[in-house]
Amino acid sequence: MFAVADTDGLVADGVITPEAAREIEARSRQAMVTLGINTVLCLGILSATGGLIFWLQDPLAVSVVGLMLLAGGLGVLARGTEEFRMFGNAAVLIGGGMLCGGGTVELVSNHEQIAGQALTLLGGLVMGVAAYVFVRDFMGVRFVIGAVALMGLAMHVGGLGYLIAYNDVSGLPASLFYLYTAVLLAGGGWLLDVRLVTALAIAPFAQMLDTGTFYFHAAYVFYSPESTLSIVQMAVLLLACVWVAGRYDERVARHARILSVLAFVVANLCALVGSLWGDVIGETIWGPAEPEVWSEGAWDAYTRARDAYRETALFISEDVYSILWAVALLALLFRASHRGNRGLFNTSLVFGVIHAYTQMFESFGDEPLAYVIGGLALIPIAWGMWRFDRRLKERATGLPV
Repeated sequence: MFAVADTDGLVADGVITPEAAREIEARSRQAMVTLGINTVLCLGILSATGGLIFWLQDPLAVSVVGLMLLAGGLGVLARGTEEFRMFGNAAVLIGGGMLCGGGTVELVSNHEQIAGQALTLLGGLVMGVAAYVFVRDFMGVRFVIGAVALMGLAMHVGGLGYLIAYNDVSGLPASLFYLYTAVLLAGGGWLLDVRLVTALAIAPFAQMLDTGTFYFHAAYVFYSPESTLSIVQMAVLLLACVWVAGRYDERVARHARILSVLAFVVANLCALVGSLWGDVIGETIWGPAEPEVWSEGAWDAYTRARDAYRETALFISEDVYSILWAVALLALLFRASHRGNRGLFNTSLVFGVIHAYTQMFESFGDEPLAYVIGGLALIPIAWGMWRFDRRLKERATGLPV
């Protein structure tokens, strides 16, 4: 597993040799350099691909240039040395991206009625063939083939999303589409061993219950209409990922860990929403639907139906939410520190600060006694966590601590 360690301290304590410490530091540096290079390369490829498509603006020109870059890149990869391999990879990916992206733009812009079906089928075909070649490693260019598989995945998912939007599909079919997209992204990230792709799966998974974001001028907003159910949903994903991370090898575990941390982040954001507004559980799922055409009569009918639902539904107030969230963060902070899970520990600490900051201005801005009570309550809690940790160490080692 990956861990943060003080190599100088380990050498001073005699745990590792100076030579081992220098090797650890060199490998750590190389991993960061590789990540930086790949990030710059991918950004350059995406920018050049999109720029060429919208600059040329002609399907024939985009296709010709894309094919030329694709052929040239394959030639470099087939005959070039390792020194120029990066240029071959970039040319192939820009060419393939122009063909896939240009075709997508053409279908959506000028063939709306068949765009969804065509993108779904073509994207699925590209994704399937590329994934098969990637697994078999026929051509020895796994980086390029993996990227082409992601292009096909994007076309396939985009086509399905276009079909859903074009036909005004909502409810369970839309939720199943988001689940399918999340599974594809998580599976693709694991297959290609790219954690960024795996991390993207959290977005469609959260959208199954309409949790998401939107932007308007000078503001970026997170919303969760079903905060409690979304927290339960993310908790299930988190527990499943922790279970997988503890039972499979590091290649699988690192993908499970990144998803678990992101599930925890989204769950905390949902808890923040609940701590501010409370939550009428299930209102947007089982409650009355908003009218398609707003009028005074429709608004009155909707309001009466909504109020009737709220009278029988379970409601968790913002005060209860705030207390439960604080308790959960303290428990998870201790658990993560004891298990050495840096991701969950850091996330718990960050959201603990956010929770305290929010409540400071939202609920207790003019109540100084609340800070006294809260601060004094944390001291015995910290002492209890310390004592509990000592007891666990004594049981593990059989020696007094």
